[in-house]
Amino acid sequence: MRMLMNVRIPHEPFNTLVKNGTAGEIIRRILDDLKPEHIYFTEQNGTRGAVAIIDVDDPSRVPSFSEPFFLNFNADCEFRIAMSPEDVGKAGLDELGKKWS
Repeated sequence: MRMLMNVRIPHEPFNTLVKNGTAGEIIRRILDDLKPEHIYFTEQNGTRGAVAIIDVDDPSRVPSFSEPFFLNFNADCEFRIAMSPEDVGKAGLDELGKKWS
């Protein structure tokens, strides 16, 4: 199942890691392990952030996605299920509409 992983990274300790030259290497290690389908780095609520698309084949893997960001950057991580148009097409919306109307 695909999920959107939203990461918000506070200024500290990230600023300190940038100044001492280790932030880039930590991010590379996390991404090598995370293996996102896509990831975009962006601003979120005035802080650094990222949005990643990840494939979650087993919910027990979620900590392996978030803990590196928690432990290295004191980041916040949120997960949302992401459906393709094909997934929505298979959802049975017409039948659900009949059942719940």
